[in-house]
Amino acid sequence: MSTIEEEFIATVSHELRTPLTSIRGFSQTLLNSWDKIKDDDKKKFIGIIEEQSNRLIHLVENILSVSKMNTENQVLKRIDVNNSIKKIIPLIKEQYKEHNYETHFFSNLPEARLDDDKFQQIMTNLLDNASKYSEAGKKVSIITGISNNMIVIKVRDEGVGIKKEDYDKIFKKFSRLENHLTSKTQGNGLGLYITKELVEKMGGTISFESKENEGTTFEIKFPFYNQEDALKCSHMS
Repeated sequence: MSTIEEEFIATVSHELRTPLTSIRGFSQTLLNSWDKIKDDDKKKFIGIIEEQSNRLIHLVENILSVSKMNTENQVLKRIDVNNSIKKIIPLIKEQYKEHNYETHFFSNLPEARLDDDKFQQIMTNLLDNASKYSEAGKKVSIITGISNNMIVIKVRDEGVGIKKEDYDKIFKKFSRLENHLTSKTQGNGLGLYITKELVEKMGGTISFESKENEGTTFEIKFPFYNQEDALKCSHMS
């Protein structure tokens, strides 16, 4: 086993242990002291168990995504990027009810040749990240457009931003940045790593711009489905 694989397993084990320990601890407390615990505390403990269970599910899903990325076949087909994004937004809104979401979709956007499930995973990761690292009530914008024969999708937030010294950590596996929201959010540092891998496997690129305490914009680009679309849109930007 290589050093990289050993480090991966060690990190995964640590990440799994934290939510499992919480779930077991609060479950045992409820089972052993049910009659002695106030109703408000019972609700609080059950809420923690649910929260940690969701964290565990999200972690396992991300780990499975990482393990399958090099072996799973992609189902590439023509997709309407705008429509695909529209399917994701209600799910994110349900999770982050206090955020404001704005869409600015380019009309008559050319189709892209993508795996729709993986594209939706990319957008879910980016929107979840934007929501997670911005305060409640802040705006998250989703913008689509075209540039140099490429479909462009931007996810812009009004969050804490990224320090310049942390730029090289953004797409690294199991990397989480330290800021005042980190302790309040559930995360395992796999979302953006997976996002970058999926984007590049489908022939796209991903980049970001950020200003500390002002917000971050992630931008992904994919080529048009065919050259006819490129010719039609060559005069647009």
